[in-house]
Amino acid sequence: MKSSTHAVLLFCCLMALPVEAMAIGKCGSGKRVTCVVDGDTIWLEGEKIRLMGFDTPEPQTNICGGNREKWLANRASQRLMQLLTENAFTVDRDGADRYGRTLAIIRVDGVNVGDILISEGLARRYPDGPEFWCN
Repeated sequence: MKSSTHAVLLFCCLMALPVEAMAIGKCGSGKRVTCVVDGDTIWLEGEKIRLMGFDTPEPQTNICGGNREKWLANRASQRLMQLLTENAFTVDRDGADRYGRTLAIIRVDGVNVGDILISEGLARRYPDGPEFWCN
């Protein structure tokens, strides 16, 4: 019991260790290791992560806002890449979603990247924020 408690404490502490800023590009069609899928999903060292608390427009599927949505999706992805490339960040993991993606919050200087994208008009709160790009 004691060793399992230590393992849990170690895991919890490792979850939010800072990640150094790194060049993170857009995911392509090849193997995904560290890249941005879209404004709210990334691959980090082989782990697929869905960022929590916000949603960004879709670049390819389920598009309700046409070309405007695709443009906003591209801007959200570009901004997320910029934030992760130019800043050290922390990843706070919180289980997995129904698709097997790790659910997490990424923070830059203590600020949730989702809050940054929302404040810049590139994302909505999830699940209750309106999909403004559909209008």
